[in-house]
Amino acid sequence: MPYLLALDQGTSSSRSIVFDQGGSIVAMAQQELPQIYPQPGWVEHDPMAIWQTQLATARAALTKAGLGARDIHAIGITNQRETTVVWNRRTGQPIHHAIVWQDRRAEPACAQLRADGKAHLIQAKTGLLVDAYFSGTKLQWLLNHVPGARTQALAGELAFGTVDSWLLWQLTGGCDDSTRAQAHHATDVSNASRTMLFNVHTNQWDDELLQWLNIPASLMPTVLPSSANFGSTKADLLGAPIRIGGMAGDQQSALFGQACFSAGMAKNTYGTGCFMLMHTGDTFQLSQNGLLTTSAAQVGKTPEFAMEGSVFVGGAVVQWLRDGLGAVHSSSEVQALAESVPDTGGVMLVPAFTGLGAPYWNPEARGTITGITRGTTMAHIARAALESIAFQSAALLHAMGRDAIAQGGQPVRELRVDGGACANNLLMQMQADLLGIPVVRPAVIETTALGAAYLAGLGTGLYSSTQELSSQWREERRFEPTVPRDQAQARMADWEHAVRQATAQ
Repeated sequence: MPYLLALDQGTSSSRSIVFDQGGSIVAMAQQELPQIYPQPGWVEHDPMAIWQTQLATARAALTKAGLGARDIHAIGITNQRETTVVWNRRTGQPIHHAIVWQDRRAEPACAQLRADGKAHLIQAKTGLLVDAYFSGTKLQWLLNHVPGARTQALAGELAFGTVDSWLLWQLTGGCDDSTRAQAHHATDVSNASRTMLFNVHTNQWDDELLQWLNIPASLMPTVLPSSANFGSTKADLLGAPIRIGGMAGDQQSALFGQACFSAGMAKNTYGTGCFMLMHTGDTFQLSQNGLLTTSAAQVGKTPEFAMEGSVFVGGAVVQWLRDGLGAVHSSSEVQALAESVPDTGGVMLVPAFTGLGAPYWNPEARGTITGITRGTTMAHIARAALESIAFQSAALLHAMGRDAIAQGGQPVRELRVDGGACANNLLMQMQADLLGIPVVRPAVIETTALGAAYLAGLGTGLYSSTQELSSQWREERRFEPTVPRDQAQARMADWEHAVRQATAQ
């Protein structure tokens, strides 16, 4: 039987998963990725740690599966998006730590773009709102602040990439002096679309956007469809060369792994952040409700699009309960703690630790807890923390619904969910109650990795079509709404009031 290997490089860990042809998990390995916080609002990763942990988990997953490289039909790569790496093409060394998607240091540059009247033009070209979340201003910051970087960039000595490009470059020879010159410097349309430098209409780097940010075009990787020939791994890394046939940013990969291939289908991934995408087919639509338009994973030559909303702090609020407050010893204890009380006792927690993402887009917002009384316990705060994930995601879906109706479409009829936190039944029931539609958890919740594997399988001929992949999707549990709509709407009004308090200046 042919197998597929997915490399899933995320914000908090690197993972590798072996899937069989039917999409079932055969083996998995994971390593935590250290977080670096140089100062408030800044978040970094060590690019060499990203590479080393990813390679180690790939080797461990093959060992656990009892397979060798020759048993693997192809590799797919999926990754934390927007995280920015710049490295020297000759030495192979990064010029600085990777600047993580959560990092806010480039906000002054974004403010300048807005002040210069560029925001509307940038959105029209890229589908994105001007925000420090995206890679372009992170790359600009590196060129402006790392000594000698701009001179090297102008000389063609540096390469830029999001994490997918960095891993691909290493896998195809960049990790070794003798093969570095042959390494592939490429990305796919879904990752490119998150840089604020890519024209999603033409599927090309945009000369005008590069000029506005003063970024030399020589830094940029080649852009391919998400299912394509990305080269093969260096033979000695995993035991033999393996074709790399798929690549997509984690959220577009999850949309693909959830078999959301047609307009109107939506998924929400509950990870460090929460990311909701609704497929819009081959139609580019701009949101009037604070959402982004992004390139979906692309199998053929025709561009495909999705509406997206991003919650900056999703599962990370549970990590904060554990590491910041010391409320629990492990994240798995949070559900039991939250279920020990029937409600939050009026407590609202807005986890705006790095500002608020869609649909609010307020970089100045800060975390807020309201409604505390003498009777408030850590259990109430834990329940409010879980509810904050559901509230933020509900705000996204409601915004998507308004956009869909305004553009002649229909609201989403069900929400497919994935990511680590979707295993929390209390959270999923909260989500269904707030949304008023079914929340559906698939049999395989590792859909980010599964999407990368499916893209690789399509890119190398293991699968014939997306229809074949749709037939493999299986439901594990469906959460139906259990509260009246007026009650859910009242709860959402309470949430919006708490958000206003978190954003008050």
